[in-house]
Amino acid sequence: MGITTDSIKELRELTGVSVMQCRKALEEAGGDREKAIVILRKHSAASAEKKADRSLAAGAIGSYIHEGAIGAMVLLSCETDFVAKNPEFIALARELAMQVAATNPAYTSAEQIPEDAKEAARAVFEKEVVGKPAEMQAKILEGKLASYFRDQVLLEQPFIKDESKTVRDLLNEATQKFGERTEIGSFTRLSAR
Repeated sequence: MGITTDSIKELRELTGVSVMQCRKALEEAGGDREKAIVILRKHSAASAEKKADRSLAAGAIGSYIHEGAIGAMVLLSCETDFVAKNPEFIALARELAMQVAATNPAYTSAEQIPEDAKEAARAVFEKEVVGKPAEMQAKILEGKLASYFRDQVLLEQPFIKDESKTVRDLLNEATQKFGERTEIGSFTRLSAR
C-alpha cells in the first residue's frame, strides 16, 4: 500500500499529530493506517513518559451552565501557555465541564477514593451477593465495585459525546495531539435543584 498525501492527511485528521509524524508512522507501518495509529500511540506514550516529571504550570478553566440550574468548572492543566491558549484545548476544557455537569463524579481518579468509601461500598454490595454460589461471590462483588466506582471517578467514565472512549482516553488523545501532558487539575459542580 503506497503512502499518499491523502493518506497522510487522513491520518493527521484522525490523530491530530503533525504531518511529519504521520508520514513517518505510515512509512514504518508500510502504509497501513491502523498500524500507523498504533505506532503513533506508542510514540506518544513514550514521549509522555519522558515528560512525566515536568510541571503543569499552565492550563485553562472550562465552564458549563445547563439551563441556569446546573453548573460545572474544570481546571485542565498543561505544561505551556502555548497549549493553554489553543482553541482546541479550551474547547476540551469546556467539554470536560459538560461531562462533570452531566455525570456528577465524586473523584478525579481512583487513587482519590478514600478507604472508608471503598469499605462502605463493599459492605453494601456484600449483602447483595449473599445467596450466590461461593465461587462466584468474589467475582460478582469485584464487578459491582468496579462498576460503581467507574461511575464515581471522572477519568473512568465513558465520555458523554463518544461513549466508546473514557475521559482518560480523551486526555491521552489530547496529550498525543498537543505533544505535552494534559491532566484534570480539579473540578467542581453546583446544582440549584
